[in-house]
Amino acid sequence: MGAQASDIIIGAGIGGLSAALRLAHAGRKVTVLERHGAPGGKLRTLPSAFGPVDAGPTVLTMRPVFEALFADVGESLSDHLTLTPQRILARHYWPDGTMLDLDADSAQSAANVEAAFGTRARDDFLRFSRRAQRLYDGFDAPMMQAAQPSSMQVAGRVLRDPGLARAMAPMRSLAGMLRQEFAEPRLAQLFGRYATYVGGSPYASPAILGLIWHAEAQGVWRIEGGMHRLAATIARLAEARGAEFHYGADVTGIEVASGRACTVRTATQTHQATSVLFNGDPNALRTGTLGQEARHAVPVRATLPRSLSANVLAFAAKPEGPALAHHTVFFNSDPEAEFRALARGETYPDPTLYICAQDHGISAPPEGSQRFEIIMNAAPCPADAPSSSQMDQTTCLTIIRDTLSRHGLRLTPAPGADALTTPQMFNHLFPQSHGSLYGRSPHGMMAAFARPTARTRLPGLYLAGGGAHPGAGLPMATLSGRHAAEAILTDRTSTSPSRPMVMPGGMSTASATMAPAPSRSSDS
Repeated sequence: MGAQASDIIIGAGIGGLSAALRLAHAGRKVTVLERHGAPGGKLRTLPSAFGPVDAGPTVLTMRPVFEALFADVGESLSDHLTLTPQRILARHYWPDGTMLDLDADSAQSAANVEAAFGTRARDDFLRFSRRAQRLYDGFDAPMMQAAQPSSMQVAGRVLRDPGLARAMAPMRSLAGMLRQEFAEPRLAQLFGRYATYVGGSPYASPAILGLIWHAEAQGVWRIEGGMHRLAATIARLAEARGAEFHYGADVTGIEVASGRACTVRTATQTHQATSVLFNGDPNALRTGTLGQEARHAVPVRATLPRSLSANVLAFAAKPEGPALAHHTVFFNSDPEAEFRALARGETYPDPTLYICAQDHGISAPPEGSQRFEIIMNAAPCPADAPSSSQMDQTTCLTIIRDTLSRHGLRLTPAPGADALTTPQMFNHLFPQSHGSLYGRSPHGMMAAFARPTARTRLPGLYLAGGGAHPGAGLPMATLSGRHAAEAILTDRTSTSPSRPMVMPGGMSTASATMAPAPSRSSDS
């Protein structure tokens, strides 16, 4: 048993890492327990003969979020990581051979849309881009940046700007809004895909998710050395400030005393906690994976229904066929049929595929084998689903190979089962997640308010990560770590007679007279 209690962080995903760095910088004693052998969580890699291949998030957007994290601890993002802006945000192919590049230069994107689909499509694109920016600007502060979003505050923001209400299209799904916005159905299909960034179907997700396009239009960056370098760098900076990382530490339970989370147990150790931050899927708490005393910390509606999962391939091969950008999407001809199949829990035989060509985006790619990640949307699986069978894996690999072949892309050697991660495997990697890579589903107008916030029903237990507010994706999970760190520092200061601590870089705790605000997750 440790002699001194510390802030215990369960999980070294990007949310937990963000919180660990901020807390350690504030002078707190921080212990991070990670069941895997390296930091990163879903920001993971798989080995190949040509170096590690990203097998998780591939896009870095909303760069100011990461610059703020580093600046708040007295560091500069550019001093630690080399980020290369991508001129081509994404390349898109359709079955009829149409190709469209969305460019970092908005005027070039508009010109590309006009060249592919005509002047009306260009005008539709420009109008939609203005809508996306208005939504982003309108909801960044009251939703994404706010530690505890309030439907009343959001409503007040909309009342002050009636045009924002029209941009939201509150009674429409994202797909419904896009059908009205674009005369060209292929553009509606393209921007509907952004719902999958947060694990949703465009036919069930709210139209407000159109703002994701503006987040991407502000810039996409490639990290030299791979996306996992971001996690490794944040972990290293936290360690330099005294945070202790324990890998291979599978947490078996959270214990409570006097109504407060106070102890974290692994198979071999017991850690006394001044606070506990859970950087895993909140569904694992609710289902009792970390003990009965923590299972009521979040309500059912905070974790259900589940988001989409994916089949992910990470491998090296030599490509032949259409030119690839760093980010390339191969669309199918019937997106509605694909999402209907996913809603039924079925595998669609002609899916849309996303490919990250990891060795593209800086200079000319190598002539021979290159590193790739392919993502195919999939339905979540039952939490007790058995491991993927060889037949399931073979079927998935065949579908991906045949889909790429229809688009004229050949990969040699073809990736095998050793390169594949299925929903069942993701459920094993991230317990009780059902393989859902984005936590709770974004479906429904009020889904954003159903996600649990940093504070839970159980005092002393906090949340961070893609399953918590403000949601999935690297920037959102990083923001969740900020919200969690601020909540921990505020709550400890508000119950302590000592003076509030100030974090160099600008973040300070609340005054000792400030009572912790109740969490939205305390609602039933």
